[in-house]
Amino acid sequence: MSRLAVFALAIVVICGSASAQSTEKKYGPGVTDHEIKLGQTVPYSGPVSAAGALGQGALAYFEKVNREKGGVNGRKIKLISLDDAYSPPKAVEQTRKLVEEEGVLAIVGSAGSPTGVAVQAYLNKAGVPQVLQISGSRKFNDPKHSPWSTGLFIPFYTEGQIFGKLILKYWPNAKIAVLHPNDELGREYLAGLRSGLGDKADTMIVRVVTYEDLSPTIDSQVAQLSSSRADLFFNAAVTKFASQSIRRAREMGWNVRMIVPSISGSIGQVIKPAGVQNAKGLISALWQKDPSDSRWLNDKDVKDYLKFVKTYLPGVNPDEMAYSTGYMVGELVETILKRCGDDLTRENVMKQATNLKGISLVLGLPESSYENSPEDYNLIRNLQIVEFDGEKWTLFAARSEN
Repeated sequence: MSRLAVFALAIVVICGSASAQSTEKKYGPGVTDHEIKLGQTVPYSGPVSAAGALGQGALAYFEKVNREKGGVNGRKIKLISLDDAYSPPKAVEQTRKLVEEEGVLAIVGSAGSPTGVAVQAYLNKAGVPQVLQISGSRKFNDPKHSPWSTGLFIPFYTEGQIFGKLILKYWPNAKIAVLHPNDELGREYLAGLRSGLGDKADTMIVRVVTYEDLSPTIDSQVAQLSSSRADLFFNAAVTKFASQSIRRAREMGWNVRMIVPSISGSIGQVIKPAGVQNAKGLISALWQKDPSDSRWLNDKDVKDYLKFVKTYLPGVNPDEMAYSTGYMVGELVETILKRCGDDLTRENVMKQATNLKGISLVLGLPESSYENSPEDYNLIRNLQIVEFDGEKWTLFAARSEN
């Protein structure tokens, strides 16, 4: 063989080797050519068991992806969703099981601030992605100290700031009563509200009352607040407690202007149980479409979601937004895995999960934007301030000023 032929053959071999390396598959734990194993914990039991719908929504979404698309990049998604009963010690136990026994690639869409914080140090030390934690704690946007953890919701503190500034702009002389759960969620909302009000916080906030998750009712808390003579009620109660407090305030004849944050903005899950007549004039903030809101009656994406519920979640109430939030978690995880391609290592999962640009969510509000960066993990970039007109959410208007 001539020297020229040998040289040409060498080039072919080298190029072929380089090509093979460039397409080499890289797998972390829980990944094969046919499957990607993920884990999460949610409260299927305990005081906030209604939030179990978050896990059911995500499980159903991946069932749809596996059945209709053959998975992601040819690999079926196996989500192992375990009950943590909204108990931090139980969350630690179940998360360790997912990592050490099940060998999952990542923890995705687990629910709750206290449970998420309880496992955060363990997951970061082990280098396991904890992505899209369904929480608004600022601890899930701390790339320096917890680089393996990201959250889904806009930080509760940031949302509290937004409402503080809104109050300062439209009702600068308001006397504010505050209700919140006695946990990190509640404390973050209150701290953000105080920050938004600035140096007027101490004079404007006239009463703060908390409640426990295991409380049967919060009638006594609402009574305490109504006696404060406040004319604005910042109601950071969650789920059934939000419904109870809205209804009870009106039953007592306390016709105060009321604000609820985005976590309690569901018409089907919060407002209808409270009584739509009691919620008229309620102010809130939204970042996603509410399937129970009549303004989305003819929206194609909402119609498609409702068809999805009938097919993959038969028998559940589609008005409960926790299902649609779980659905959106599934959609985001699918996007992250698609972008990983064949580099399905834990490191690349985090790289893709913290470089989300050009993201659109089928149930996201048209005006909202979703993106993050390695320096700022916060995904939701803006909220829409809305007012309930007795039937649906409408954009907050200047007519509410006085």
